[in-house]
Amino acid sequence: MDLTNMIPGGAGEEKTPQQQLSKEEYAAMKKQQREEVWAEVDAQAQAVFQNGDSLKGFLDFMAQCNTQKTPNLLLIYGQNPEATVVKSYDYWKKEHRSPKSGVHGYTYMVSTEYEKDGEMRTGYAIGKGFDISQMSGKPLEERPQRSMEELIHAVLKDQPVRMQIADNLPEGIQAQYIPKQRTVYVRNGMDENTTFHAVNRELACAALDQHDGNYARKKVNAQAYCAAYVIGKRYGADVSGFQFGKVAEMQANGQKDPQELRGFLNDVRQAAYTIRNHMERNFGEQEQTFSKDAFSFEEPPKQTPKKEKKEKQPER
Repeated sequence: MDLTNMIPGGAGEEKTPQQQLSKEEYAAMKKQQREEVWAEVDAQAQAVFQNGDSLKGFLDFMAQCNTQKTPNLLLIYGQNPEATVVKSYDYWKKEHRSPKSGVHGYTYMVSTEYEKDGEMRTGYAIGKGFDISQMSGKPLEERPQRSMEELIHAVLKDQPVRMQIADNLPEGIQAQYIPKQRTVYVRNGMDENTTFHAVNRELACAALDQHDGNYARKKVNAQAYCAAYVIGKRYGADVSGFQFGKVAEMQANGQKDPQELRGFLNDVRQAAYTIRNHMERNFGEQEQTFSKDAFSFEEPPKQTPKKEKKEKQPER
């Protein structure tokens, strides 16, 4: 018998009886908990950049997982790289789902709001999240398979930056974002897959342009390349041509300061989510357009008007 729905919070974060702590002891315990979690985040960030394959594995996870902050992506990836949709127990409860028997939640950071000095501020607490695979109920609907033409259309439509076909780009340049003009120039006539990846790479560059005069392509080109891979992987494009060994080497194979590594991954996440959200909005608009389905009403066959017979004229 499953008592999950009968005992409120019965399958939520496990709590063990403990002695009443003083305010100072409780604060010290929470501080230690946060430090341990951040140490795990930093360790995962360094592990991700060990080599090209490890970086590719994390980017694959980013492509399949629901939107999360970068520390949560690293935390969840370290606990289950197969997770796809991780939410809090309270969220799933509102969706009328409950954890399956025997499952344990994943440690992750939960956004919180609190008041201080008369102002509402945001923070975080260390909590537990559950993947959709751990929950009872129907599986989520599979993502529709889109044609490459549909994908390119969703990327290009209503972009906040200007898109311009350019037949006179220098040799070897497939597409390029020019910050002063806020324009992405694209070579015409490339195959669909190359066009899709090249456009996404440049849109990622545009997403990382803070418009403060400090944009430099060399500072964001590796992140943009990774973001283009994440988008391609998510939507089923051919990503076999991507290689990440050089990107890992640029980050000293994970030996850089973990905060700098997290910053790199956060740029990839921000750029990929910007493109992904734009595409999903356009897919939603497509679903609101006129379309024929299997539940149309049968119309009676149209009656063809009979032609009047012409009377033969007498021969003269």
